[in-house]
Amino acid sequence: MAARWWRWARALHLAVRPFPTPQLLHDAAPSRDVLLFEHERGRFFAVLGLFCAGQGVFWSSLAVAALSRAPAQSQDAEASDRSHFDLRSVLWRYVLAVGCGTIGTLILGAALLFSLRSVRSVMLRAGGQHVTLTTHAPFGLGAHFTVPLNQVSCMAHRGEVPAMLPLKIKGRRFYFLLDKAGHFPNTQLFDNTVGAYRNL
Repeated sequence: MAARWWRWARALHLAVRPFPTPQLLHDAAPSRDVLLFEHERGRFFAVLGLFCAGQGVFWSSLAVAALSRAPAQSQDAEASDRSHFDLRSVLWRYVLAVGCGTIGTLILGAALLFSLRSVRSVMLRAGGQHVTLTTHAPFGLGAHFTVPLNQVSCMAHRGEVPAMLPLKIKGRRFYFLLDKAGHFPNTQLFDNTVGAYRNL
């Protein structure tokens, strides 16, 4: 009788014991901030910023010089017959100025966009619901922002891309780029959180 009661009590204990799955899911959320990615390239982006600033000054000065240079006045009777394709004509001065300004603007814009979209580090916040991304920003000064994890989508798996891993952030244009030459301290947690694809 005692053995039967003991077996019944043990079966009841096993039946009312909490399931392990919720505990495992709860333990999957980190209790502290976890670094998922890091790639320090401050010197490169500082040099890139100086180079682009120099390019901006160079092309801007060319544009100003093209506008301020007056065409040479000729006393020849044939001066009025010059075509519009003469390099000294007003049309070509304006075309040259606009071209130089456009080249300088494109160089500055591309460098600014690349600096703002190149990720320096990815930090999963405690609780696993938010992610902080730090970008290099112009001159490598760094800029960071925090977004909910469900608004981050990785557009390719780490093994599928050769150099850059694109991240899509909901509400922001263009992709954020993670250089695969960087360090992934916790690859499994990265793949399950930030590295997962989400339909945004």
